[in-house]
This record gives sequence, structure tokens and C-alpha cells, in this order.
Amino acid sequence: MKYVIGIDLGTSAVKILLVNHTGEVCVEVSKSYPLIQPKSGYSEQNPEEWVEKTLEGLSELIQKFQGDIKDIEGISFSGQMHGLVLLDQKHHVLRNAILWNDTRTTKQCQEIYETVGKQRLLEITKNPALEGFTLPKILWVKENEPDTFAKAHVFMLPKDYLRYRMTGKIHTEYSDAAGTLLLSVSKREWSSELLDMFNLSPSFCPPIVESHECVGLISDEWARLTGLSRSTKVFAGGADNACGAIGAGILSDGKTLCSIGTSGVVLSYESRNDQDFEGKVHYFNHGEENSFYTMGVTLAAGYSLSWFKKTFAVEEGFEELLHGVEEIPVGSNGLLFTPYLVGERTPHADSFIRGSFIGIDASHESKHFVRSVLEGITFSLNESIEIFKNNGKIIDTIVSIGGGAKNDVWLQLQADIFNAKIVKLTSEQGPGMGAAMLAAYGCGWFPSLKACSEVFIETAKTYLPNNENVEAYKNLFVLYKKIYSQTKMLNEQLYEFRR
Repeated sequence: MKYVIGIDLGTSAVKILLVNHTGEVCVEVSKSYPLIQPKSGYSEQNPEEWVEKTLEGLSELIQKFQGDIKDIEGISFSGQMHGLVLLDQKHHVLRNAILWNDTRTTKQCQEIYETVGKQRLLEITKNPALEGFTLPKILWVKENEPDTFAKAHVFMLPKDYLRYRMTGKIHTEYSDAAGTLLLSVSKREWSSELLDMFNLSPSFCPPIVESHECVGLISDEWARLTGLSRSTKVFAGGADNACGAIGAGILSDGKTLCSIGTSGVVLSYESRNDQDFEGKVHYFNHGEENSFYTMGVTLAAGYSLSWFKKTFAVEEGFEELLHGVEEIPVGSNGLLFTPYLVGERTPHADSFIRGSFIGIDASHESKHFVRSVLEGITFSLNESIEIFKNNGKIIDTIVSIGGGAKNDVWLQLQADIFNAKIVKLTSEQGPGMGAAMLAAYGCGWFPSLKACSEVFIETAKTYLPNNENVEAYKNLFVLYKKIYSQTKMLNEQLYEFRR
């Protein structure tokens, strides 16, 4: 039996999967590491933590593996997007990595718009200037840490730095490069126009390869420290959302992913590079060669439910919290919730907006509030789906993963609000599985990622829309969308009272 390894470098932990030729996860290891938050809005990590914990995890995985290490043919990666790692001329790290959820760069985002123009930026990168992206972080270091920036020779993204430490080779790939605001997404090349505008050298950007491309073998040092064979091939990998899509089989037009974790993502496959969503949703290169995906984000998806539990039902488990929600009718007896607890991303890039319960009545019980939270999260995700549909996309099948796929009532609720078939997978491993699939394809096990997905991914259950509920939710969705505009000014005025 042959095997591959998928490494998912997340924000809080690295997750490592050993997967065999049939897609079965044989060994799974996770190692956590801390965030560094020196100031409000700052979010950093020490890249050496990624290296140390990955070495520990791989070593533990090999110790648990019962077979011949030479049968582990390849390793690939998924990684948190947008994070900035700066290396000097000797490829030493110059400072902590600035992560995707760092918000210190509002000023730099405005400078990007003033320099490039909003429309021209969208034409090149397909995305607006948001604090999470990499270019604003580069400009922040350039402005606030000029001595550090003067030593910077090349920038890297988190998983690419980890792979560099494993192989000694510097690369990135298209799906992660697309989240930097320096890539021409449709042309699939670093934008010389943007580099010139910000006085950045082309050599400052790592060379770009395909996600399934072999970039080398593991080094002698890593083979010795982990127990892996020196002949183990290392593949480029992909951004976490791209790998999550691959791991869920989002590899053809019409296929869409709904992932509900702390944040929520709706991601849809694109075979074309010329769609124009006017920056309302993200538009990135996929991990599959010459394909793309569009993506909308709800910042506080599962987090809204966790917040409600922590605040009002701290002693209850999630199963107990959700007990009885199936008895509550569509619309939670006239109660609507907006999940803007930490601001919002799609379709409202608004850091000031905050959540609301609208229509609270003395007859409402805890389970009404819980159902309204589930409905509000799903309404927010449906705003992204509505943008896709309004731009001519057909959304007929949605694979649901994450916390939103763990409850039958919520899965049916998604089918009714999205008015689409919802698919639950038998084994859900997320981005780590996508990384393993890229390694399997790169090793030549399958002629394509689609062929790999047919073997590795299995459907457990499907949920079809209830026509009566679909109509009711259409009417409620109209009301839900009004809440943002009608509470926007109030939330801006309340800002000075927040502590």
C-alpha cells in the first residue's frame, strides 16, 4: 500500500494526515502553537513554531506508522492565507509573521486605493484591498519598520516557508499568491504594474509553480529528524480554502462549498478567468491548474453560536443547546438575528457593524433564539450565494462541512435557505485532505484531481429543499437584508461607547 501526507498549517495548529491509496486516513496528528498579540488588532506568530511543531507531528506520525517508510511517497501542504514572512538575503526570518487576521493595516489599504485606484486594483487582482491581505502588511513594515524592510530579500507565505525549511527551495503557488494583492489573477503572474507602483522588485516575490508540482525532496536533516525516507517527494500545495475545496470535491462548475467554522465560507468553482463580481466576493486561483474559485465570507458564523452558548448556556453542550430547534417554525416566531458580532466581510466589508436580534417577544424561549442564530448565520452565507446567482452562476449542489454539517436540522435549514441540494460527506478532513489529494495527484496515482476525488470523497447523506420552507425563507431573507442598512448608522454612533 502506498501513502501520502497532507499537512494543514492552520492559525492555531498544524494538522497532519497520513492517507492511503483509497483515501483512508490511517494516522492523524495535531500540534498546537500560540498566537502573539502584542497590541489590539495585532496577530502574529513565530514561524519557527510552525517548523518545530511540524517536525514533532511528523515524527509522531512515523512512530505510529506500521508500514515501510519508503511507501510514503509524497507530502503536500495547505496553509493559512495572506500571512507575511520576510526573509533576509541568507533566508533568515526577519520578524514574526503577520497573520491573515491582523487588522493594523487600514491606513495602508487606503494608500493602495489612492495609488492604484479601486477599479484598476479589481481589474488586476480581482479583489479589494482588505487588511487581511499581504500587500498591506508589506507596506506597513516598509513604513513602520524601515530597518527591517531594508534587509528584506524575499517575502513568503506561511506554508511556503514551512516547505522551504523542509526542502531548501523557495516557491509559492497560484492559490496562495492570489491572496497577496500582487498577483494578476487572470494572467497568473506577478503584476509588474503593481510592483512598480510600490517600488518592489520582482525578485522580492517567490517563483510561482502549480499546486501539484514537485518542488524537491525532503532534506537529509528532515529525514533524520522525522524518520521519513530521503526519497519522499514534496509538492507545492495550496491555500487553505483552495485545499478545503479540493478535499470536498469542488472541482467542476455548479459545485459549491459551504464551510461553517469560526468564520463561514461559501466557495464556488470557476472555470473562467473573466467573471466580474465587482469585488463583492473574493476571486482566487484554485489549486487545480487553470481554474478559479469565488468566495464569500461571514466573519462570525460558528462563532455566533459559540458566543450564544458561552453567554447564555455555558453549562450546556452543543447537542443539548440545539435540542428542540426542529420544533420551532421557520422564522423562529418572528425573531431575526444578524451575525455581525465582529463586523462583516461579505457583502458588507464593515468593521463597525454589530449583531442584532430583531423582533424579540416575551413568548420567545431559548430554543427560538438558538434557531434564529442558525437562520441568521445561514442568511448571511446566502448573501454570498445570491451574488453568485445574480452573476449567472448555477448553484445546484452545495457540500456542507464544518460545524454546520454536524446537525441534521441545520443541514436541512441550509437546503431550504440556499434552495439547493446539500451534501454531507462520509469523512470530512477539510484542507488536510485537499493537500493529501494534491500529493496523490502529483505522485501520479490519478490522471486528475477529479479522478482522485471520485475515490477519496464519499457522500454520506443529501438534503433536498422543502418547497414550502423555501418560499417562507425567501420572504424572511428580504427582511434580513434590510437590517444592515437600518442599523448601520446606529452602530457607527454606538462605536464611541464600546470598551
